Amino acid sequence: MKFVDEYRDAVLVRKLADSIAKITTRPWTIMEICGGQTHAIVKFGLDELLPRVISLVHGPGCPVCVTPAELIDHAVELALRPGLILCSFGDMLRVPGRTIDLLTAKARGGDVRTVYSPLDAVAIAQANPTREVVFFAVGFETTAPANAMAVLRAHHDGVRNFALLTSHVLVPPAMRAILGAPDNRVQGFLAAGHVCTVMGLGEYAPIAREFHVPIVVTGFEPVDILEGLHRCILQLEAGRAEVENAYARAVRDDGNPHARRVVEKVFEVADRNWRGIGVIPRSGFEVRATYGHYDAAKRFQLSPAPEAVANECISGAILRGVKKPHDCPAFGTLCTPEHPLGAPMVSSEGACAAYYRYRNRMASAPTATP
Repeated sequence: MKFVDEYRDAVLVRKLADSIAKITTRPWTIMEICGGQTHAIVKFGLDELLPRVISLVHGPGCPVCVTPAELIDHAVELALRPGLILCSFGDMLRVPGRTIDLLTAKARGGDVRTVYSPLDAVAIAQANPTREVVFFAVGFETTAPANAMAVLRAHHDGVRNFALLTSHVLVPPAMRAILGAPDNRVQGFLAAGHVCTVMGLGEYAPIAREFHVPIVVTGFEPVDILEGLHRCILQLEAGRAEVENAYARAVRDDGNPHARRVVEKVFEVADRNWRGIGVIPRSGFEVRATYGHYDAAKRFQLSPAPEAVANECISGAILRGVKKPHDCPAFGTLCTPEHPLGAPMVSSEGACAAYYRYRNRMASAPTATP
């Protein structure tokens, strides 16, 4: 059994869509918090199966998209340093900084290498003991355990020429920031199943109570997403605001305790700047002082600089669910995957990339603004 085809069953998808239509009596705005869910919604046209009064908006669930330009600039700076190897996942290479991206840095002679695991970067450091190796550690809570393990492996093996350039962001503080904004219109959340697989459900109940919003932990296939929406709308229609787990095949209430312990050993919570949004207090991880030697920002004395974003790019409004990609005047014209103005058009999880790939980029679409 593949456990994929079953969750793309067209008959079951239609039944769930019909059930949602039957229980919906008023307009609701629901945000999916994960870029993978955004791509599934747009690719399979799930939003087009729903009653028109239900609006799905897309949150800051793409870690590549919210990595600030200053960190891209730091990665470029490191990549161009003689004798240094900059390792990264491939989806970071074309994200624009304020000057150039990592792919351009590579073309200019920087030693930029695409890896599939942070442990690959540790192996590169072991194979090149006379050179510094930095891994660009980007992601939500999902990728934090692997990056923490890379630090522990390097420390255990005595690999001193390895470090992380860290851009880890956390989902619950971002949800709080969205709900607390004066222009917020989100009434319910589909929470990211893979994040909860690691972290569990404990951080979501206080948010649901404080802001009176239902939060349903959801998977990534069409049936998963429609089941999550069905549960969320049932709560909204009944006036309830609770945390539900609609992804029980992968998520436990306490997440993965071992992975959480590894993360807590290497990282500590800190304020983090989100591209297009700004600084959100206590919304990211940074390397603990105990492992400070493996913190590239401190080791190479990388200085923070003011954030700058192209004026035409409205990624901040898109990432907060205030607007959709079609609302951007540059979408599909000045901003394309080949010539992106912002990260949401570059990343494989970006909302703009999803709309560009799966929908007629020049077609009109209902606006997400009130």
